Amino acid sequence: MKKGRQIRLIEVKSEVGAGTRGASLGVDAVKIAALDYRSSFFKNHRSINIPDDNSALFGMIESRYAKRIRSVLKMYERIGAGVRDSLKDGKFPVMISGDHSNAGGTMAGIRMAYPDSRLGVIWIDAHADLHSPYTTPSGNMHGMVLASALAEDNIENKVNDLDYETIELWERLKNVGDITPKVEYRDLLFMTLRDFEEQEGYLIKKNKVKNFTTSEIKKIGITKICREALKHLSQCDKIYITFDVDALDPTISRGTGTPVKGGLNEREAADIILELVQNEKVCCLEFTEINPTLDSENVMAETVFEILQKVARQLEII
Repeated sequence: MKKGRQIRLIEVKSEVGAGTRGASLGVDAVKIAALDYRSSFFKNHRSINIPDDNSALFGMIESRYAKRIRSVLKMYERIGAGVRDSLKDGKFPVMISGDHSNAGGTMAGIRMAYPDSRLGVIWIDAHADLHSPYTTPSGNMHGMVLASALAEDNIENKVNDLDYETIELWERLKNVGDITPKVEYRDLLFMTLRDFEEQEGYLIKKNKVKNFTTSEIKKIGITKICREALKHLSQCDKIYITFDVDALDPTISRGTGTPVKGGLNEREAADIILELVQNEKVCCLEFTEINPTLDSENVMAETVFEILQKVARQLEII
């Protein structure tokens, strides 16, 4: 591993892509966890804040199949610029974000910083997030973020008829940074994926997307799983890791909008991330979907903060 990589914390409080309210409070919940641990982490690691567009939550929903897509587009552009600039400054962005739709901006920013690089994505999440406005059952944009990065419409499984404006905005979303797609299916892999709809399953099977299940991780072991994951992405120039906290089992905490049983425990999650970030191709890490309004005693944020501290030590050798 390249020693002494300097992290740059990037706070994104946007939750316009979620169907459940409260993820915008996740950043501050992690900071409260640090205070409870009497940690000076956020004093020692200054962060930059990407302005949110959460005021849109009080407005009308213009598209039932792509709720608040205009705001999500704004966030893609804002986050993309912040991530791009951080990478060009030689920093390692560590994102703490509201809902998972923000990851679309992160991937855009990585590709804008490295337009000629092949990007690998490790999606640690209970959900596939592979819906498009043409297939979504909910209209929530955090369930479409990977599809936007893959420039995937999944017209074969279309169930929704879209108006012209939604189509135009979806095309703009896919093209943020003037690079589309941001990632290819061959360079995507899932970990702990266990809850997805038929339309998403079609894409996973069609494109032979690798998924390391929770049971495989427990049976084979984290070190070997991570080696296999990195081998799978060995042709990539850069690797992005996103950790949706619903990858954790709900017995640990229900402090996220869509908990699903059969997830990781705290130690397994930490060990996976720590193992992966040792690889010098890993250029960005994201924590997302922490929702303290659904939690008890801020357990989810405390879990994330513990992992965050360990990652910082690993990256910076502090």
